[in-house]
Amino acid sequence: MEPSRTCMFVCFADPDWASCTLGVFLCQSCSDIHRNISQISKVKSILLAPWSDVEVEFMLSNGNDAAKAKYEQKVPAFYYRPTPTDCLLLREQWIRARYERKEFVCVERQEPYSSGYREGFLWKRGRDKGQFLSRKFILSERDGALKYFNKHDAREPKALMKIHTLNASFQPEKIGQPHGLQITYLKNNSTRNIFVYHEDGKEMVDWFNAIRAARFHYLQVAFPGAYDTDLVPKLTRNYIKEGYMEKTGPKHTEGFKRRWFTLDDRRLMYFKDPLDAYARGEVFIGSKENSYTVLPGLTPSTQGYHWQYGITIVTPDRKFLFTCETEEEQRDWMAAFQGVVNRPMLPQEYAGNCHGSAQDLANTTCTLVE
Repeated sequence: MEPSRTCMFVCFADPDWASCTLGVFLCQSCSDIHRNISQISKVKSILLAPWSDVEVEFMLSNGNDAAKAKYEQKVPAFYYRPTPTDCLLLREQWIRARYERKEFVCVERQEPYSSGYREGFLWKRGRDKGQFLSRKFILSERDGALKYFNKHDAREPKALMKIHTLNASFQPEKIGQPHGLQITYLKNNSTRNIFVYHEDGKEMVDWFNAIRAARFHYLQVAFPGAYDTDLVPKLTRNYIKEGYMEKTGPKHTEGFKRRWFTLDDRRLMYFKDPLDAYARGEVFIGSKENSYTVLPGLTPSTQGYHWQYGITIVTPDRKFLFTCETEEEQRDWMAAFQGVVNRPMLPQEYAGNCHGSAQDLANTTCTLVE
């Protein structure tokens, strides 16, 4: 059984499982998902299960390339294709969309996320005790915004999130819900986070792809003539890294405090709690060409820290000091920071949200304050 013997997510070069009814080869992770759609996909071990001559012939005449040609005829450019590292929800719904619902064969089945308008109710995390409350959401390409309403019959939205500032990222572990989605947008030039979920996984992924579709169409208008391959990476983004570190203040004399950090492209934000609506401070991380460097350890005179593995970020204006709990975390954060510093800055990154130079942006956002 040689044809197209690679998993659809390219998890392994030689997957050990196959769907003898769909004619595709699967890795362990994909095979677990296929078992949940047993009405259309029968999973068997390639090496351990008995195979009939008919099944072998079926696999030989099909394979993953053939399945892709059949089931992915009309995948919208904006539709998110999951990777092996994405959450279970995205991978499962991609498989169900392909084989169970045949969304990429019948275009009319893409209407929930392709129409330019979506309305429904999501559970949104509120301020009081972190409870999730049912809220009405409306996404409208015509209005250029995603809105939510505190009351089901309210005329005015509680928040209006402009499509051009939106980002959506699945965060099931952080939110504590298997379908948890973090939506960020700019409010008064500050990043605002909201956390939502829906009991129905398809509903949540449809919202995610509807946001991507709205941003895709906005970018097509904003950048006429741009190739889809240039626009698609800008639709949504996952964070480069998140986790706890300790930080100190600008004078380096304050005690270190444990905070949750999020590295979002070139912005390092910190929060007292991972589910805070607003960051308490941000650091803009430029490139090495602009005198940004990342160093292991802290200066010898530094005091007040509990975790032993230090990191120093040097900017044109000052040094930012952090500590990690383990050497592994220090290594991972260093690699993430170094990747950003090594990447040349794009012209639009010099402008940033403050419409100034990189130096101006450093002066305005490179502050970590309590």
